[in-house]
Amino acid sequence: MKTQTLLVAATALLTACSSPNVQQYQAQQPRLDLPGYFIGTTHAWGMFQRRGGAVVKRFHVEITGSGDASQLTLDERFRYDDGSTQRRVWRLSRAADGRWLGRADDVDGVAEGEVAGNALHWQYTLMLPVDGSTYAMRFDDWMFLIDQCTMINRASMGKFGLELGQVTLMFRKQGCIA
Repeated sequence: MKTQTLLVAATALLTACSSPNVQQYQAQQPRLDLPGYFIGTTHAWGMFQRRGGAVVKRFHVEITGSGDASQLTLDERFRYDDGSTQRRVWRLSRAADGRWLGRADDVDGVAEGEVAGNALHWQYTLMLPVDGSTYAMRFDDWMFLIDQCTMINRASMGKFGLELGQVTLMFRKQGCIA
């Protein structure tokens, strides 16, 4: 009985860490064209939630995108509900195999993303400042284009393979009419 319980627990842990393959969304419409969506001004509204679901922080982001089909710069300006602000500038480039690679000052290493159909699966390590300390948090980030104007983003953030919280965002392209 003890072995069976241990096996069930181990299976649950491994399943919790797995992520769907972005290719399963290949046929989904509308198709996400990353530069096509983000070039110009986009607004996003979001929140951070702890693992148990409590909302810790809410925010608004104004994103200014520039570039072309192979290079994209996203200048993100965050305003949090506590009045604090933050800026992150992503520099994205399309790799030869079609994946997107990204860098930002507070990202450790290179972010890697893959688009299929209406979805982007994006993974990276963000150096997250919290109460005077900085933590390397692993992000497993999923974006889904709902229509030509709206995208929804859900990211799991964790450390040592354990989920510590989630970030949820809704993006809306400025001046867009669906």
